[in-house]
Amino acid sequence: MTQQTLVLIKPDGVKRGLIGRIIRRFEDIGLKMVAAKMIWADTDLTKKHYSEHIDKPFYEGLEDLLTMGPVLALVLEGPEAITVTRKLIGATEPKSAAPGTIRGDFATVSYEYADSRGIAFKNLVHASDSKKSAEEEISLWFDEEDLHSYNTVHEKHTAQ
Repeated sequence: MTQQTLVLIKPDGVKRGLIGRIIRRFEDIGLKMVAAKMIWADTDLTKKHYSEHIDKPFYEGLEDLLTMGPVLALVLEGPEAITVTRKLIGATEPKSAAPGTIRGDFATVSYEYADSRGIAFKNLVHASDSKKSAEEEISLWFDEEDLHSYNTVHEKHTAQ
């Protein structure tokens, strides 16, 4: 089943110059980018994006991280895009993420490390965790006319 999912390369990934390497991972497995834009998220957008976490003790850190610099927002499309993307980015806590995943290869921060220093928990990327959240998040970050449709060589290859 072809799906779309939202991926955010958070400010820590942007500032570390990992945009190209992260996008390459998605393209290497056959997901295609159908929308992309760089945006400096404000607290209103952050509150909407992380609305289910506003009352949790870690929310302030999420907001601090997402607003500390520009975010590259992407919509990726492909077979089982939501599950495939989540698998590729790895566990939320980089310390627990498997080698070969984006977080496992490019981040090392643990919850304890971030908490002990009172800093935002840096884990490079966000990806939608369900079809419902993907639809809601995509509409929050993009207008319908921002999404593009085209065929890739990979799609032709996997359709046979």
